[in-house]
Amino acid sequence: MENINLDNRLNFAATKRNRDSIAAVLSHYISPNSLLLEIASGSGEHGVFFQKIFPSIIWQTSDPEQAHRNSINSWIKHEGLFSKMPEALDINVEKSPWPITKQIRSLIKGIVCINMIHISPWSCTKALFKHSKSNLDQNHFLMIYGPFIRKEVQTSASNLIFDQSLKFQNPLWGLRNLDEVNKLAFLNGFEQEKVYEMPANNLSVIYRLN
Repeated sequence: MENINLDNRLNFAATKRNRDSIAAVLSHYISPNSLLLEIASGSGEHGVFFQKIFPSIIWQTSDPEQAHRNSINSWIKHEGLFSKMPEALDINVEKSPWPITKQIRSLIKGIVCINMIHISPWSCTKALFKHSKSNLDQNHFLMIYGPFIRKEVQTSASNLIFDQSLKFQNPLWGLRNLDEVNKLAFLNGFEQEKVYEMPANNLSVIYRLN
């Protein structure tokens, strides 16, 4: 990583607002000497934060956009984590198979996806579960974080406005119905293990592979 330009670092405001609460959830599921694969890592700010507070694991980032991977790698270098934390992988969630080496595959104990499924087509959520199943072993977990619509809970006004703004940007985007996500999880061999209420009307949903 010697030639990485630190000027490539991006700053996503939401990261600092939610990273502590997400870390609190992850702390219940992390096992030492394992690897967690993050899908759609964005700027990389989450990745370096989690790597620093969970030093016993390897946090493997990924993103399909070159600008994001440049930012991730710049953050890794900036935080002095290049001896511990691998460079970002070029993973497009819908492209099969995911470019994961046998070594990485053998270490993965969980997959984490933060703020992706509402800003991507439903086909990406389908691909997330399909390929997570292929890269996790029994009892490993998949964590999805973001805003959802739930049948039994009134959707907040802010989330309804957010949903409309997403659909205005792209008709294929929008908040997902948690029941529909759970059905998709079940079809791919996952069970919903727990739902954590998070700040700003978000959820962390933990799925376990049967």
